Amino acid sequence: MTDTTDANTIDVSAIDDRPLAAAPPPVVAVVGRPNVGKSTLVNRLIGRRAAVVQDTPGVTRDRVSYDAVWNGRQFVVVDTGGWAPDAQGMAAQIAEQAELAIAAADAVVFVVDTHVGVLDDDDAVVRVLRRSKKPVLLVANKVDDQRAEAEAAAMWNLGLGEPHPVSALTGRGSGDLLDAILDILPEAPREAVEEGGPRRVAIVGKPNVGKSSLLNKLANQQRSVVDNASGTTVDPVDELVEINGVVYRLIDTAGIRRRVKEASGHEFYASLRTQGAIERAEVCIVVIDASEPLSEQDLRILTNVEESGRALLIAFNKWDLTDEERRRYLDREIERDLVQFGWAGSVNMSALTGRHLDRLGPAIEEALAGWETRVPTGKLNAFFGRLVASHPHPVRGGKQPRILFGTQAQAGPPTFILFTSGRMDASYVRFVERRLREEFGFHGSPIHLSIRPREKRKERS
Repeated sequence: MTDTTDANTIDVSAIDDRPLAAAPPPVVAVVGRPNVGKSTLVNRLIGRRAAVVQDTPGVTRDRVSYDAVWNGRQFVVVDTGGWAPDAQGMAAQIAEQAELAIAAADAVVFVVDTHVGVLDDDDAVVRVLRRSKKPVLLVANKVDDQRAEAEAAAMWNLGLGEPHPVSALTGRGSGDLLDAILDILPEAPREAVEEGGPRRVAIVGKPNVGKSSLLNKLANQQRSVVDNASGTTVDPVDELVEINGVVYRLIDTAGIRRRVKEASGHEFYASLRTQGAIERAEVCIVVIDASEPLSEQDLRILTNVEESGRALLIAFNKWDLTDEERRRYLDREIERDLVQFGWAGSVNMSALTGRHLDRLGPAIEEALAGWETRVPTGKLNAFFGRLVASHPHPVRGGKQPRILFGTQAQAGPPTFILFTSGRMDASYVRFVERRLREEFGFHGSPIHLSIRPREKRKERS
């Protein structure tokens, strides 16, 4: 018996059968002195040889993150480089690097070499770990046999609780360590924030585009900063700032109140904080230096905001440094490189002089309104009916897929599920998105479309 299901009959209960966007997994930072086996341990935790391992201190220079899964739970392991104390400011350098790693993580794995024992460097990091209030697992590495476990027991003196004896090289004790990691990881998504209250606005962008100047100008000019969120010297600082009579919670990723100077390798943690700020925000102001050509990093940040589903406002800063020639080139760059972000609002401004800062408030509100737009199902399907009638999908392989039914699964960002009679070309999906914008607006907000082709039923004998 062949499938005689009515083409207009759709199982709407399937709409919520899978999550549309998963919360980012928690982050575990692996810290310790050089050559204590951090990268080897990271490879053991993630179950594959990904981190570069060599029996030489200082091989890991960049901070690299890896996805890991244990007992069905996902998390991210961050492999950090060790620190080599110098003659000047050893404790300060150690504390700074440790704070950077801790600030970006939900939990910390502190690795100590059992053969070498506890050194002054380790004591300096322990003091930072205690102040951080972050959950910490003490790992006594290079415990290859029963005899070395007695040496690992001496690590109790660090005051971080029970040491976990492991051998990253052979895998001894790694399963118990992974269980312990899962026990201290938070259950809730790390970007979870309280609902209600002032709208959350993140100001992001590559270095030296004027994020700090914009934050300071808004905060000082309005003189309405009524709260500073507590945190470490490297954590983002949220500030309540009034813009055009509306109070917003600005999520600081530029560090306008940092006390610690940014050190080498800081860019990796800055990128993690930027991602965290984007995830916590409702609307992101991406600051771009208008006096310089658009860069790949600018485009990556814009794409990151779009993929994260946040409302977007592009602020072309340093407008006071542009002349007519530069503005003509900028117009061409926008037409060429930012065509996919044509839905985003933009403001030409100068944080230094205050030019056009008064336009930020209305632009933010417009982006939030587009981000929260919801279209009734009846109105949406009437639109799809007209669209399919006037612009049907091209015939592919003798078949012509159609949109059978559509619904808006959520707002913030506007997310639509389209049930179709077959797979649709990516170009047609982009056409549908463009027509959705023409019909319903969504200015300043990305649109997420999920296509669900109807599965053919097998013939029954």
